[in-house]
Amino acid sequence: MEPIDSLGRPLRDLRISVTDRCNFRCTYCMPKEVFGRDYAFLPRDQVLSFEEIERAARVFVAAGVEKLRITGGEPLVRRDLPRLIALLAALRTTDGRPLDLTLTTNGAALRGLARPLAEAGLGRVTVSLDSLDDDIFGAMNGIDFPVSRVLDGIAAALEEGLTPLKVNMVVRRGINEASIVPMARWARDIGVTLRFIEYMDVGHSNGWRLDEVVPAQELIDTITAAWPAEPMEARYRGEVAGRWRYADGAGEFGIISSVTVPFCRDCTRARLSADGKLYTCLFATEGRDLREVLRDGSTDDELRAFVAETWGARDDRYSELRTLSTRDDRPDLPRIEMFAMGG
Repeated sequence: MEPIDSLGRPLRDLRISVTDRCNFRCTYCMPKEVFGRDYAFLPRDQVLSFEEIERAARVFVAAGVEKLRITGGEPLVRRDLPRLIALLAALRTTDGRPLDLTLTTNGAALRGLARPLAEAGLGRVTVSLDSLDDDIFGAMNGIDFPVSRVLDGIAAALEEGLTPLKVNMVVRRGINEASIVPMARWARDIGVTLRFIEYMDVGHSNGWRLDEVVPAQELIDTITAAWPAEPMEARYRGEVAGRWRYADGAGEFGIISSVTVPFCRDCTRARLSADGKLYTCLFATEGRDLREVLRDGSTDDELRAFVAETWGARDDRYSELRTLSTRDDRPDLPRIEMFAMGG
């Protein structure tokens, strides 16, 4: 029987972090002031092997998961990643369909890896890109990495058929809100879906403040003032982004509004960190140690029971609770850093 959590939500989506390391230092995730040269990332023996990830994924798929998303850190810094993709691409849903196998990346290494990833069976990619302006992008990514190399990676992914390709743009007031319309115009021109993400209070290191959030409605108003658009129905329960269709037929854009319009009630996502912690919310206060179960000689049946028990007890709804809090504009709850969990 497929597990259902305490609020009636099924388990459909597993996000797997393959590393806590990243070659960017984005201000909203891994700011360089905190995660500098001497920061101690996970030692190799604490990171799940590809075989352990495949075994865990197989159990989750048997529990009803239909979508696997590979994340990090930056997943493309994990050596031999196409080998893992090949292992996961061989899995099938409970009714025999191929999984929706996708990956989120900063795009820095996509030019060299798009083909081997596609050949291994990756379905599509989502690329994080916060501006087309090098100065603004550098202020967001923390290392002055050129936009042109990310755009080249996106081109490589499109050439290899890793589609439909989506681009995620985190919008932070005072830094990159002037890039909203130029980014939308670019996405319309090349035929990719751009999703605007409200700046979120994940972890404790990004200095999050509510007044730096550009609300979903302001984002929608800005885009539709340039190009009329209408809302679209969700394609499935638990779809993260609200979808808007351009009236002139030039595709669509999305809004991920975790801060101002929480979507906790339909969340069907679990997260597996690089060191094997199982989290049931992006804003989780703690995770359960799945790595220990993978390495202690437990059977697959025991692993399935662990997953079912964890999901069945789930009552997470952090974003909804945030809206009920008035203390410093945020609830006083501990959180795990996003790069460590795998956002």
